[in-house]
Amino acid sequence: MFYDIREFESHRFRQNRVSAQQNMAMPLDPDSITNGIRLAVAPVFLLTAVSGMIGAVAGRLARIIDRARLVEEKARKALDGPSGPVPEADILAVALGELMELRLRGRLANAAIGLLTCCAFLIGLTIILLFLGETTAFQSARWAVGSFLAGVGCFLMALMCFLAETYVATRLLDFDLLRQASSTVAGARAAAKGDSTR
Repeated sequence: MFYDIREFESHRFRQNRVSAQQNMAMPLDPDSITNGIRLAVAPVFLLTAVSGMIGAVAGRLARIIDRARLVEEKARKALDGPSGPVPEADILAVALGELMELRLRGRLANAAIGLLTCCAFLIGLTIILLFLGETTAFQSARWAVGSFLAGVGCFLMALMCFLAETYVATRLLDFDLLRQASSTVAGARAAAKGDSTR
């Protein structure tokens, strides 16, 4: 028991000092730093894939914007004056339809870029959490798992946007000219074959 208030205060001070020393972060040793770096480097490979995807989608977005400018120019010319054998209303209707498709493709590409950027942020956060969890007393395992899974989810949603954008892009392809050319070639071959049998 304590006989004196000073003795009690001295004992309490010693206990607080010992518990403060136990709660302090352990000193960083080279082995834990090396292991932390090894653990944190694994998600970096996903960052490489994300950066490649951002480059690919940004390239597609640039082509969408260029095509939209070209189609808008055609639509403006159709509004301004005569365009030859095709009536202006037909040219304008085709241009407006294509512009609507291009706007949808642009929105899908923008969504993919936004999701990929969010994914890169979450993977970077995962790397930081893994490194801190390995080198300090900070318990970050659950946060690291959550941020990694959220990042992978964003990556998968970005891939879905990319798939939808490519589907819309291939739907825009007009194969009428190809069909006309193949039917013309087939008709010419049939006519040539009929002439050679006579």
